[in-house]
Amino acid sequence: MKLVVPEHEVEFSAIRAQGAGGQNVNKVSSAVHLRFDIRASSLPEAVKERLLALRDSRINQDGVLVIKAQTTRSQDHNRADALQRLHDLVDSVATPPRKRRPTKPTLASRLRRLEGKAVRAQVKAGRGKVDE
Repeated sequence: MKLVVPEHEVEFSAIRAQGAGGQNVNKVSSAVHLRFDIRASSLPEAVKERLLALRDSRINQDGVLVIKAQTTRSQDHNRADALQRLHDLVDSVATPPRKRRPTKPTLASRLRRLEGKAVRAQVKAGRGKVDE
């Protein structure tokens, strides 16, 4: 299931990038902060719940996802990178997790386990003191 996040629900702000970059880093705001309010979005409720349940440090207590993109020197490329990361995150929770059906071990696997235990017991029994 491919979900699309509408552009009008995403807020961008340009900031100065961190790190090395010479004179350019001090005068150009090429890094981008993407802010996406999960609770106020048009995503389905189930997807919103799974997004909010993620243990992700980019999601604050108000349910706002903040993504910082500063890998390139171009603001447009950083903006596209931030949008792509948002779409990847939404796609990762778009499909609900499959329910686990508990199963019982097969007879063959139980026999293999017991056989391994018997072999190990013989090895350990041979480590004792030797009676003459």
